[in-house]
Amino acid sequence: MKSLLFMLWCIAAIAAAATTSSSLSSSSTTSSSASESSSTSSICAGNSATTRTEWCDYDIYTDYTTTVPDTGVTREYYFNLEQITASPDGRSRFAMAINGSIPGPTIEANWGDTVIVHVTNSLPTSVQNGTSVHFHGIRQLNTNPMDGVVSITQCPTPPGSTITYKWRATQYGSSWYHSHIGLQAWEGLFGGIVIHGPASANYDEDLGVMFLNDWDISTVDELYTSAQTDGPPTLDNGLINGTNVYGSDDSDDQTGYRWNTTVDEGTSYRLRLVNAAVDTHFKFMVDNHTLTVIANDLVPIQPYETTVLDIAMGQRYDVILTADQASVADSFWLRAIPQSACSENDSSNNIKGIIYYNGSSESTPSTAAYSYTDSCVDEDPSDLTPMVNPRSVSSSPLYSESEPVTLGTNSASLYRWKLNSTSMQVDWADPSLLSIYNDESMASTSTNDTSGVVELPTADEWVYVIIETELSVPHPIHLHGHDFVILAQGTGTYNSSSDDDNLLTTLGAASLPRRDTAMLRENGFLVIGFYTDNPGAWLMHCHIGWHTSEGFAMQFIEQYSEIQSILEDGDVEGEDYAQGLTDNCDAWTVYQEEYMVEEEDSGV
Repeated sequence: MKSLLFMLWCIAAIAAAATTSSSLSSSSTTSSSASESSSTSSICAGNSATTRTEWCDYDIYTDYTTTVPDTGVTREYYFNLEQITASPDGRSRFAMAINGSIPGPTIEANWGDTVIVHVTNSLPTSVQNGTSVHFHGIRQLNTNPMDGVVSITQCPTPPGSTITYKWRATQYGSSWYHSHIGLQAWEGLFGGIVIHGPASANYDEDLGVMFLNDWDISTVDELYTSAQTDGPPTLDNGLINGTNVYGSDDSDDQTGYRWNTTVDEGTSYRLRLVNAAVDTHFKFMVDNHTLTVIANDLVPIQPYETTVLDIAMGQRYDVILTADQASVADSFWLRAIPQSACSENDSSNNIKGIIYYNGSSESTPSTAAYSYTDSCVDEDPSDLTPMVNPRSVSSSPLYSESEPVTLGTNSASLYRWKLNSTSMQVDWADPSLLSIYNDESMASTSTNDTSGVVELPTADEWVYVIIETELSVPHPIHLHGHDFVILAQGTGTYNSSSDDDNLLTTLGAASLPRRDTAMLRENGFLVIGFYTDNPGAWLMHCHIGWHTSEGFAMQFIEQYSEIQSILEDGDVEGEDYAQGLTDNCDAWTVYQEEYMVEEEDSGV
């Protein structure tokens, strides 16, 4: 592309199922959807409630970007994607599910394990029912073909076909997986990921992944029509771990039931929060309780305390809740409150769960929410200090002027988000990796190019990306294949001439936040940096579902020649990436031609 919204200077230098176990035993009983094999005779025992910072021969200070336990263990899962009728809030509607449930099964592994996921597409044979599974936040170090992004790393997997993903758990913490085609993730095709490892604070029990979702009696595919013409629709409800009520508690017409759990006084519990909403930024809280935050986006951080937690779409936070309020009440509201500063929800005051204390009458809580300012922002960057800083950021970074994020319309008068006047449009049947395997040029050749490609040919360099907007709409920006450092973030215009000298000292090089999803503020800017140490075709996009489908995305082609080698050579165990890529694309081509499938969105 001749000019870029994202101004780049490469500077040479850089389900809901609970578990109370700190690790997975190699001899544990496996379920019908998962199996396990091990090539080692002794498996790490993990840690205990009083030794959470430790992990076998490693600890919370181990640089996990360069050091990963060699467990020799493989965790194997079998997912069946299907259409169902679901009633998560008591109202029945069409949905999609994995192994019959929403959320789908939780992928669990220990730090260093290999994970294999077999995905069978049993969705009906109809338009846009090709699918994929993306493992959100998983680094996919040298396994870019396993990233699960249609039009980028694979063709859609057609109905009746199975695709297998295989990756290494080089990180630890909490995340999620979801379909990465159209809006399927928000029809129900998602689930949790728990990778056991050390933690930066002690806790007694692990309550597992807790999903925060928005929901509506209409499907997101139905709502997308109005989203393209009238802007983001107002959803009518939300879910906590796949369930909620619809209607007020004093109404005879209320349907559904609330998520709830019972806790013991004096016991501390780990909650793995995931914002899996299509278009809702949440404030999360438990009335009368203080949360200890220990991780964000698979990055362990120095613990800090808060009563109200901001969590944007695609973000994850690990928090510890200590049950120390039994003297105040028997039960407490757990709340996920949509922020009207960036989206609307008809049930904004009623997306709640309940924390009961053991021995209580399990009555409806009467507790009050903490006060907060309605806003769509990240947690204060000064609180998000990583436990491990693997690289120092190069000083004196240089920048050029950037173009704003803009909103326009296409020839059909449908809304399309643009970066540098370009709205992404890529082809399901011609993913970037297939073009690279066939040695085709990925470079943008004109300003009319819509593939949103930026090539990063050199290894081990820092890339600085400036994203700016003059619109009063905030966006959660997610990068695949990397976590990034947040160099600058705020409202107003980023002034490179005055801000560059203070860029590193503002946050402090040792405490720069690192994560994979961060907020671009309304009428503001976000400056991030990442290190080119992972060859692949990596998507960067807004994680609002409507916006991704409307073209708010671009891709980095990192180390083109190394990507070719990965495709040709496969992984260390000889996994034939090229054959899997071409076989899946061949199956998709047959399906697409037979059923005359037409692509109606950005392609990702």
